[in-house]
Amino acid sequence: MPAPEPSGRSGATNRGSAQVSGISRTVFVLGAVSLLTDISSEAIFPLIPLFLTEVLRAEVLAVGLIEGVANSTASIVRVFSGWLSDVLGNRKWLVVGGYSLSTVSKPMFAAAGSWQAVFGIRFADRLGKGIRTAPRDALIADVSAEGRRGVSFGFHRAMDTVGAIAGPLIAFWLLRTVVTDYRVIFLLSGIPAAAAVLILVFFIHEPRPERPGVVERPFVRLSGLGRPFKLFLLVTTLFSLGKFSEVFLILRARDIGIGAGTVLLTYVVFRSVEAALSVWAGALSDRIGRRNVMLAGYLVFAGVYSGFGLAHSTMTVWVLFASYGLYSALTQGVQRAFAADLINAGMRGTGLGAYHTLTGLALLPASLIAGYLWDAINPAAPFFFGAAMALLAAFLLATFFRGSSTYTAM
Repeated sequence: MPAPEPSGRSGATNRGSAQVSGISRTVFVLGAVSLLTDISSEAIFPLIPLFLTEVLRAEVLAVGLIEGVANSTASIVRVFSGWLSDVLGNRKWLVVGGYSLSTVSKPMFAAAGSWQAVFGIRFADRLGKGIRTAPRDALIADVSAEGRRGVSFGFHRAMDTVGAIAGPLIAFWLLRTVVTDYRVIFLLSGIPAAAAVLILVFFIHEPRPERPGVVERPFVRLSGLGRPFKLFLLVTTLFSLGKFSEVFLILRARDIGIGAGTVLLTYVVFRSVEAALSVWAGALSDRIGRRNVMLAGYLVFAGVYSGFGLAHSTMTVWVLFASYGLYSALTQGVQRAFAADLINAGMRGTGLGAYHTLTGLALLPASLIAGYLWDAINPAAPFFFGAAMALLAAFLLATFFRGSSTYTAM
């Protein structure tokens, strides 16, 4: 049997861990930061594939290339930033640096005149996300009370998703009432992102940890992370090979007949369902086990992608986006909490970095495959491929973790 997980990093009971309903004050602040950042990011994210295909006249394969390379290549840095946060005993300033890089890059979309320029800007934006993600998730795990980690990650995911709802709504309102040019919205997106960085700088007080006794070179070493975590990485990476960027959902909605402005609202439906259910899903995983909730999420995903492949009516698209929100609530925060459960506290940043890196790297082949299948066969083909990969991942998850629904670090 795996041994019980250590209680956490030293100092987790100081200023960073004041609890409100079992959720740390630090998690509340990080949630506010993510909310503002996602208002910025998600106001422009649904517009990027439309900007590429309708304004810059890029092919769908180019869209897949941009999303795949930007996300997966930037993911490489996640294990380094997670490892560095373990070694330095400081997560906050890596998180600040990552959010700052993304903030600076977003308004630059307004000046893009080619898909190659969008590629570079999108890469910088995702690189910032790569720098901040593992240290931020490790910080959430550090300050979360034992037995409440699922709620903490669920709350953070919910706040993140509230921003992802507000962003497209603001963009939709601006396009309908104030501006008609995507570039103006790209410029305005920098305002909430800058506010998020300021909150992060002035209101996050990180607990003072014990420094690890042995400092390793900055590369992924899975040997010290335990067999359950390696199996978890295998499952989530295989799943990610079929989970291509959500830009393809937006393009599919347009292909079926949803208007350019209205497609923003389908994205809002997806995010609204995710926000409404994320805390519940995290709390559910605390009670019945991460594996069980993840398994349900993977099966919902397979059904949703099959639906996108078969869909012919706009009404079906709305139902599928809502169902996709259920999938996301059941997996996004829960997977991170499960990963944190399987890693000893002293290697938590490194382990979470490895998780984000491997699942992120899978986005390159996933998005390239999706773009190729879309252009070479038809727009439905990528979704059938994604559904098949989700079913395979669900089978392996049920097989590898069938003995118990809850696992802790070796």
